[in-house]
This record gives sequence, structure tokens and C-alpha cells, in this order.
Amino acid sequence: MTSTNPAGVLPVAGRAPARRGLQSHGRATPWLFLAPYLLIFGGFVALPVVLGLWMSLHRWDYTLPRKPFVGLENYTDLLDPGSTTFGPFWQAMQATGVFMALSVPLLLVVPLLVAMLMNGRFPGRNFFRAVYFAPYVLGVAVVAVLWRYLLDTNIGLVNYYLELLGLPGDTAWLTSTIPAWTSLVGVTVWWTLGLNAVIYLAALHDIPADLYESARMDGANAWQQFWAVTLPGLRPVLMFVMINTIIASANMFGQSFLMTQGGPGRETRTAIYLIAEEGLRNFQMGSAAAMSYVLTVALVLLSVIVFWLFRERKEKES
Repeated sequence: MTSTNPAGVLPVAGRAPARRGLQSHGRATPWLFLAPYLLIFGGFVALPVVLGLWMSLHRWDYTLPRKPFVGLENYTDLLDPGSTTFGPFWQAMQATGVFMALSVPLLLVVPLLVAMLMNGRFPGRNFFRAVYFAPYVLGVAVVAVLWRYLLDTNIGLVNYYLELLGLPGDTAWLTSTIPAWTSLVGVTVWWTLGLNAVIYLAALHDIPADLYESARMDGANAWQQFWAVTLPGLRPVLMFVMINTIIASANMFGQSFLMTQGGPGRETRTAIYLIAEEGLRNFQMGSAAAMSYVLTVALVLLSVIVFWLFRERKEKES
């Protein structure tokens, strides 16, 4: 009989085969695999967080050699009505809140309706899925500049076609307060609903079909099936989508900067817009960093509230 051991070495009785684990590779091996991620996370997340906190404690003008330590002065100025940063900051926070209040509900409901429509079986389903998702692959600069020309009061196609339909064709979409908010919210929903729709669509596929069949056998209509089967099945995904949408809406900058330039006046100048202007145009990086941390704390608190609301509903059902 031919030996299956090419080296001709017989195993020693009572000795277990060597394991290829930490003992053979060394304890540093897992850290070597993690090193690329840790370097990227440390360089682009952890270090900027620490540096931003340090800058917020200084009067940090990067055009000057001295950056004196001021402690919490940049934060107290945001709470002092007599300071120069109090009014613009809270007006920007109000603009951010307005945009979130208008855009977040639409970006929760409209993509869900689109996903439920795309979840059915009909000819051209994949084509329509691609059409709804396609705008999301465009950059914010492309989207904003495109719609800036489409919504232009004098040469925009939107007013032109409204006039053909017998509607007012002289709406100042980008220079009046209510039309400006309508434009910013509408463009943002058109641009980003594809992502949320794809997430909803994946979650709809995970809901067992047996649940819908049981509901139909019990006499549930379409609305009752949605309320009793679809919505509970989407609850974890809905929480994820809601938090991501809140954070994305709070960080809206490009649309306002490129479409309305923060106008009319300062009505559409969001918190991120003001932070960028304060730090990069006015050279007050310490004040801008303090503003960004106040905004971060507000978003953290809002996210905690969302988690609590969904947890509360789950406990009530159980």
C-alpha cells in the first residue's frame, strides 16, 4: 500500500495536530488585519474629533500665529444674547429645524410608497427601480446647479411650463422665502428618495409572505395588512432610515449654498452653512468648532429620542 504521507513522517501517538491559531500566528496578527481600518478611523474620525474639541477652546484664527486659550468662551457666546454669534447661530439652527421638519417626513413616507409600488410584479419593474434610484448617484453640485437653472425666475423651464398650463409663471423659486424652502425640500426629496426606497425594498422582501396570507384569510383589507404586517416588519428599518435621514437633513449645505446662497436674507442659511462660513470665510475656527459640537449634541439627543420612541412602542406591543 502506498503511503499517503509524502514526507514519510509518522504521527506521534498521543499528540494532537497543531492548530493554526493565535499560538502559531502570534497575537499581533489580528491587529495587523485591523490596522488599515484603525489608521483610517484614527486619521479621519478620532483625530479630527479631538482636534476640533481642542480648537473650540481657543480663539483659533489660522491666519495668525497666536491662538489664545479661552476655555468655554466660544460656547457661552452661543448662549449670550449680547454676543455677535448668538443671533446668527440660532437663526441658522432654526433654519435647520425648518428644513428637517419639512424634509424628514417626506423622506420617510414617499420612499416607502415608492418601495411598496416597486415591490409588486409588473413589466419594466427593474427599469423603474433604476429611474427612482438614478438621481442619488449624482453629486450635490450637479443636482444643485441643474435645478438652479430649471427654477430660475426668468429662464427656468419650471416657470415656462407652468405658464403653458395657465399657472403663474413668475414664481421666484430661489429668492422668496416660502418658494425657496419648497425648492430646497423638493429637490432634496427628488435627489435622495432612491436610497431610502432601496432600503425599504430590501426590508419588504424580508417580511414572510405567510403573514400576508394569514391576514387575508382573517379578512384583513390592504390597509389593515399594512398596519398589522408591513409596518411592524419595517419597524427596525424605519428607525434606521429615520435616524439617517435626520442626520443627513441636519447636515444640508450644498443645496442651500449653490441654489439660494442662504437667501432670501439669511432664511435658508443652515447650521452647516454658518459653520463653514464662520470657519473658512471669517477665519474663526474656534467659534465654528463650538457651533459644530452644539449641533452634534442636539443630533445625539434627537437620536436618543428616536431610539426611545421605537423602544417604547415595542414594549407596549409585547
